[in-house]
Amino acid sequence: MENKDFETVWTDMISGRVYDAACPELIEMLKQTRKALWKFNNLDPEDLDGQREILKSLLGRYGEDFHFNQPFRCDYGRNISIGERFFANFNLTILDEAPVTIGDDAFIGPNVSIYTACHPIEAEKRRSRQEWAEAVTIGNDVWIGGGVTIVPGVTIGDRVVIGAGSVVTKDIPSDCVAAGNPARIIKKL
Repeated sequence: MENKDFETVWTDMISGRVYDAACPELIEMLKQTRKALWKFNNLDPEDLDGQREILKSLLGRYGEDFHFNQPFRCDYGRNISIGERFFANFNLTILDEAPVTIGDDAFIGPNVSIYTACHPIEAEKRRSRQEWAEAVTIGNDVWIGGGVTIVPGVTIGDRVVIGAGSVVTKDIPSDCVAAGNPARIIKKL
């Protein structure tokens, strides 16, 4: 890829355009996020204030009332927005190369993964470290069961339940229960 300044690479990344994932500034940001997450994940589980302060320094937007069980992992953090009364159980992973927006009253089960990063199918292009990212949006009053994977570009509506172990590959409309691999609507609410 051509040599671009960091601002352009960052804007390309969060906007869904192809970008250079080997950009030195991105690599440094990833390192800094991992350092902060190491501190978060190794704090005494009773030090909720310390945990919240670290997460506030990482997250792009957050409500006043939120909780993440340790451990938590993400790439940048600043591309993650969570609403009020957010709860994440153990081992939440969010690859936030593009924005990940989660509404109010969302409950995330253990071992959930939310991905925005996309890679070319062709090996030669993958070796060049060309990537792009697609945003993920999760509405209000959503419950995501344990072991769910949400792939890039998915939107989940309001008042949705995603069954444990599901792989969400397409948008899920509001007011339903979806489950399976790939996830499909199994009940309207």
